[in-house]
Amino acid sequence: MALNMYSLLKLVLICSFLPTNSPSSLNYPAVFNFGDSNSDTGGIVAGKAFPLIPPNGETYFLEPSGRFCDGRLIIDFLMEAMELPYLNPYLDSVGSPSFATGCNFATGGSTILPANAVSTSPFSFNLQLSQFFRFKNRVIALLLEDKELQRYLPPEDSFKQGLYMFDIGQNDLDAAFYSSTSEEQVLASIPKILSGLKYGIKRLYDAGARNFWIHNTGPLGCLPRIIATFGKNASNLDELGCIISHNRAANVFNLKLYDICLKFLAQLPEANCTFVDIYSIKLNLISNYSLYGFQQPLAACCGYGGPPLNFDTRITCGVTKNLNGSIVTANSCNNTAKNINWDGNHYTEAANRFVADLILSGNYSDSPHLANAPLILT
Repeated sequence: MALNMYSLLKLVLICSFLPTNSPSSLNYPAVFNFGDSNSDTGGIVAGKAFPLIPPNGETYFLEPSGRFCDGRLIIDFLMEAMELPYLNPYLDSVGSPSFATGCNFATGGSTILPANAVSTSPFSFNLQLSQFFRFKNRVIALLLEDKELQRYLPPEDSFKQGLYMFDIGQNDLDAAFYSSTSEEQVLASIPKILSGLKYGIKRLYDAGARNFWIHNTGPLGCLPRIIATFGKNASNLDELGCIISHNRAANVFNLKLYDICLKFLAQLPEANCTFVDIYSIKLNLISNYSLYGFQQPLAACCGYGGPPLNFDTRITCGVTKNLNGSIVTANSCNNTAKNINWDGNHYTEAANRFVADLILSGNYSDSPHLANAPLILT
């Protein structure tokens, strides 16, 4: 019965994201992003001095760039498609960063629910919102003092005309599975989680935001870390080798998240909402990895332990330490372009490029805004 419900949820999601026929351009003067490590471009490294070490960044930036990846993230490719610079993190002031075309408030480990004593990141969604409102107020005040600062700061009308992006909630689900005694408790927590997001989006709308871009959460149960932790019993795995309960919870979360776009924002007369089905894109990639040129669907590229997951909870990407009397290093794989997963928790640049290309195709979105957007893959 559970598997049938799981299949039904997937079917509903697929039917919800049929491509539209209305052409439009992906053209915004600025982007303001809220999220977790899936779109963090350096926030947690700056805010908590998180030790993100090589080989992170090796593929594109040639050094750690504040991203949990060997290269670029989905948001980087989307910024390229909009012909805008990569977003600088709000928390990083070193090097006189420009915020003329937006700001990134996302930080690794962040949740929608307020952070607590065991949270990885203190910068939960409500705090990211507070940072945004301080940023906006300071920008407006500074521009009144000196118009020359427009070289570094967004003009005031960008706050209304800009795009507000959200990719957050995965860590809330993840934490719920560790703190709950049953899957039912996890599912019961989802409305409370999403109420925080809905409240925050309404605050932004009341402050003048009009263009909202929401990513749903990916297949949490297909991350090597989750499989290594919860997959010791084969009955917990689906036909792909992913954790059934985690993916089922992600689907329920996504259906309720879609309601925010479909029903809640529809009640706001000037709101424009683009809802992107990240879950289906990533599950399609994992399910059909060989068709897209990948060789490893579930193994971490940068990790330790060898097949099938190359992941060990005791050692993270790039770290060298003593395990069971031996000095070992969690090294990068030989060809990152053949792996979907980077470090057990995040995706490689190659996978992020694939996902971004399908986002820009418009086929996984309920909004017409992507119809004329340029593709990335060649």
